[in-house]
Amino acid sequence: MTRFRLIAALAPALLMLSACGINTIPAAEEEAKAAWANVENQYQRRADLVPNLVRTVQGFATQEREVLTQVTEARARATQVTVDPSNPQAMQQFAAAQGELGSALSRLLVTVERYPELRSSQLFADLQQQLEGTENRIAIARSDYNEAVRAYNTRIRTFPDMVGARIIYGAEPMVPFEATTPGAEQAPTVDFGNRP
Repeated sequence: MTRFRLIAALAPALLMLSACGINTIPAAEEEAKAAWANVENQYQRRADLVPNLVRTVQGFATQEREVLTQVTEARARATQVTVDPSNPQAMQQFAAAQGELGSALSRLLVTVERYPELRSSQLFADLQQQLEGTENRIAIARSDYNEAVRAYNTRIRTFPDMVGARIIYGAEPMVPFEATTPGAEQAPTVDFGNRP
């Protein structure tokens, strides 16, 4: 009989704990961490493509050393920043370094427009296509990460999961990825030099 009373007494407590995010909080946190790992993976893919792109362009554009140096230096800075998704300053530094690399790559691609024989090179065309695809993957990975962070942050702030999140896990909100490139919120102006 005492065993039955013990089970009867524990049943409501177990039910209450199961409704407090005991399992859902770590699952949501791991999902957000995995989404961040995907963001880093796509940035690494871009960083891996840059040396190949630079070497290809160097063969054609030896006088464009400044742009090539900027791309190489931006890549080095972007790959040195490590991120803790719960640290807003680290996230801003990471985003700024990646934005700088993106800007340097844009300048490189504009420079390439001056070299028709380079643009027609199959190797360059393949690298440029891979880079464009990587930029799309980065955008998707950042979006997926932000969605996972939103779900996690919502879960740890709403009842009943917030009880388990605070008491058992000491959960802290994660920081979403934000665009930090100056003027990123405005559409770029495209000018092909066609003047009336």
